[in-house]
Amino acid sequence: MNFENLLVDQKNNIGIITINRPSKLNALNKKTIEELHVAFKNLNNNKEIKIIIITGSGEKAFVAGADISEFANFSIEEGTELARKGQEILFNFVQNLETPVIAAVNGFALGGGLELAMAAHFRVASNNAKMGLPEVSLGVIPGYGGTQRLPQLVGKGKAMEMIMTAGMIGAEEAKEYGLVNYVVDQTELLPLCEKLAEKITRNSSVAISAAIKAINANYTNGVNGYSIEIEQFGVSFGTDDFTEGTTAFLEKRKPNFE
Repeated sequence: MNFENLLVDQKNNIGIITINRPSKLNALNKKTIEELHVAFKNLNNNKEIKIIIITGSGEKAFVAGADISEFANFSIEEGTELARKGQEILFNFVQNLETPVIAAVNGFALGGGLELAMAAHFRVASNNAKMGLPEVSLGVIPGYGGTQRLPQLVGKGKAMEMIMTAGMIGAEEAKEYGLVNYVVDQTELLPLCEKLAEKITRNSSVAISAAIKAINANYTNGVNGYSIEIEQFGVSFGTDDFTEGTTAFLEKRKPNFE
């Protein structure tokens, strides 16, 4: 499928989505959000794809924010719907995707860009990356999950500081606070993400999907994460991957997961 604002590639069992609006520093507009939903959905339904990498085109930005020109004149009702629909079709959708997602953060990840990166299952940053949620400088707050996911990742105090100051932090500070897992030179960003992806593809996709569900449950209001873990642990015993994994271990060979 051809997209107006995205490039989608497949490398072995890895799907790579590149947001391709370099003249706008890859800012998220309505069209791009809708295309991202379709791209993630298609890759998730592709049985050959075991992991997805999301990144931005060029060297300056992962995603420099939302396209402010689209909503500058919105009413209360329109603003509410913008956040609700965006969270539903993209940010929450990515967080709960069965296929693991790595965000390769190259350059600026601001506002909706950082929110998209945080929706991914983990993040790798280039050493020139800058991250922040500057929404309060525009008289609004993060609306795509930023006030929820940032405290989960960096702690309440640091999240409060970042959101209230509207400031940016560099890649090394982001790593210090657990916002990103690794910091590398920009030329090494995608190679490292692909290396991590290859390690993940050797494991059971069925088990990884169950682990994503259990981990996310811990951050869902009204849900007992331990109960979900017990449930998913039990379900695993009925899968072909469990049979193959345990058989391979006992036979002292590498598993061959379907």
